[in-house]
Amino acid sequence: MSGPTLADIARAAEVSTATVSHALNGTGRLTDSTRRRVREVATTLGYGPQRSPRTANTLGVAVTTYGGSAWNFLEVPYFARLLTAATATAHSHGYALMILPATSGAEAPWHTLTVDGMLLLDSPTDDPVLRALRARGIPLVFDGRPVDPRPGDVWVDNDHTATTREVLTHLAASGAQRIALQAGYGDEHYTQAVTRAYEQWCHEHGRTPLFFTFDPYDTSGHSFDAVFTARTCDAVYTVYDPGGRQVLAAAARHGLRIPDDLRLVCVSEDPAYAETDPPVSTVTLNPSTIAETAVTALVSRLSPTAPPPPQGALTVPAVLHPRRSSHPRHTSPSLM
Repeated sequence: MSGPTLADIARAAEVSTATVSHALNGTGRLTDSTRRRVREVATTLGYGPQRSPRTANTLGVAVTTYGGSAWNFLEVPYFARLLTAATATAHSHGYALMILPATSGAEAPWHTLTVDGMLLLDSPTDDPVLRALRARGIPLVFDGRPVDPRPGDVWVDNDHTATTREVLTHLAASGAQRIALQAGYGDEHYTQAVTRAYEQWCHEHGRTPLFFTFDPYDTSGHSFDAVFTARTCDAVYTVYDPGGRQVLAAAARHGLRIPDDLRLVCVSEDPAYAETDPPVSTVTLNPSTIAETAVTALVSRLSPTAPPPPQGALTVPAVLHPRRSSHPRHTSPSLM
């Protein structure tokens, strides 16, 4: 293997070669700080296993937003649909797809992972996974614009500014005067772009911004209690899938009728929202199309004969599906 050896890493990290081996392979009884420091030194030195025929034609995919905490992203309809389509697209190009766990802690495999290329989903600010993969020279394509893109980066995303403005305009046309945004949980481009678009729209239309920070554990929507009690909000745009159910629960608790007292639009791929009472208006980000586009672009980056994918953004349109939750009865009875 060319490049730095275990002995080189051991000297730089001031530990034994046995400690380096344990740190890189996730074995042994090491503290998290020691394991992390050794892996960071290895990344800085450019250490990484060489690809072998045994592991060729393998792509990796990882959800790195909220890094450092283990969470089951497969429970989220967006990620479930995206990964299903990504797997099918990878297989159609002759690649296996390895889905990595959502963690960037000391036990994470980023410093020793052997793949041809990686698809990163919702890479946040100062993403340690992204740093490790860049240092090792592994080809990347992003789902969602990287916060700090480099020349040559390729990402697939929606136009979140246009989508946010479309939703807000839709809610305003329904009669909403005090539209709140539930967002702000992550530090990826998606959250940042939606928040900026919301603030700009409010400024242009003389509205006062009203923010709610999404809490995945607030299943009853208690974060809305104060505002719903005071009746100082008549519409909510929530950009995470569970947010719609949180609003429905809070509205029921406070006796708010949807859509007469409170309009609601939720970003979600969950078909159950079409069956709630009332049916909830949703925005689909089209994750299946995003996955197909991203995996195809990654395969193109890896092929010595295929033309390289365009650099920068590959845009997939999002679609607003208006339902009863954002249309008062007297305006659009046909949408029931």
